[in-house]
Amino acid sequence: MRSIYEQALGDKFKLLHPRIQERFGFNSKDRCASIGRGVMDKIWRGKFFTLPFLYVGSWRRIMFPESGTAVPFTIRNYAYTDPLGRETVTWIRNFETPHPRRFDAYMIYSEQRGCVVDYLGTHEHLAVDIDLSVDSRGGLRLRSGAQRFYEGFIRFNFPMICSGVADVCEWYEASDQKFHIEVNVHNDVWGPLFGYSGSFDVESIKFNGQIPEDLAPTRYERRE
Repeated sequence: MRSIYEQALGDKFKLLHPRIQERFGFNSKDRCASIGRGVMDKIWRGKFFTLPFLYVGSWRRIMFPESGTAVPFTIRNYAYTDPLGRETVTWIRNFETPHPRRFDAYMIYSEQRGCVVDYLGTHEHLAVDIDLSVDSRGGLRLRSGAQRFYEGFIRFNFPMICSGVADVCEWYEASDQKFHIEVNVHNDVWGPLFGYSGSFDVESIKFNGQIPEDLAPTRYERRE
């Protein structure tokens, strides 16, 4: 079975740096997780008028208003099969800011949409199409596209004036033997909203196929 990232990239997956291939090449049958621990050199936010976006996002662990430097950071990527039978990878990020924050996301590969779909937040209420590519460093680039809001019987295309476009790059540097990540979220009207950059080490661990309870979303969204 191919990982969801290999399904999305196809033959281009082989262009990734070998360490990035290792990090994103496992699936639920491997029963392993990739645990990254490091430091965000910088966490930033946009101008004062972007704060409402960030505070609303913090309610369900999508974005947050804190900023800082040298912030300890953890990312937990577990590959598992969710209760709806979908191959899923968690992206659970913890930031040890003065008010500790967490950013939750759950990715699947959607045959229907022909791309990775990222369910954001504790309730998976925001489904985002993700375009994957390989950058010049052999890193993985993820760029967000169309967004859909799901809550109970409610379903609508989320207006981008109320949201942000995320550009995420993760790569491996041989010079320091660390993984590096840079995240930039912006709004076409309001400008830069939120982002961070830093580096981390990765440990692969085995687990029984059931993700820890504290990593699971409050509910699973069926609609893609």
